[in-house]
Amino acid sequence: MTTSGGADVRRAILFHGTGGTPDVAWLPWLDRRLTSRGYTVERPAYPTINDEPVATMLPRVLAAHTFDAGTVLVGHSAGAALLLALLEHLDGPVAGSVLVAGYCTPPNDAAEPVLQQTYDWDRIRAHAGDVVVVNSVTDPYGCDVTQGRAMFDRLGGTLVVRDEGHFGDVDQPFETFELLDRLIP
Repeated sequence: MTTSGGADVRRAILFHGTGGTPDVAWLPWLDRRLTSRGYTVERPAYPTINDEPVATMLPRVLAAHTFDAGTVLVGHSAGAALLLALLEHLDGPVAGSVLVAGYCTPPNDAAEPVLQQTYDWDRIRAHAGDVVVVNSVTDPYGCDVTQGRAMFDRLGGTLVVRDEGHFGDVDQPFETFELLDRLIP
């Protein structure tokens, strides 16, 4: 389902990145924090994120969730890249979008099937709600401040620059993320 009219329920949907699961890094912690604040939280598993083309994955993602004015979307890495395509194809706006270690162009030499060839940035901006872009100057995969600035320049919102790697990875435990809890109303 795409966008529905009501915003009575505060909902958050947390998207993991490439090779991840809903139980990596700070996603379970953020789920607990937002749930305690009255959100209904979804942490879907998309094991083929960044393995299959976004054009084939996107219809499944759109059909699997409700997106409305009470929804906050949070994506980490490829999950943030997926949010760009998702926001472009919604029928209406969500409350907010948080892009953590996100990117809108290939960040390195690896294949990035989660990226679209082009984006309708005006449409994404119209659907994204309050935008927060969080990137690091020390991201080892190239999902760095240059990528964050590129998204911020197109979407506006708030750009947060940290020095915290990829904000969670195989060799970077990142069990909590207090900043995100403060940034999501």
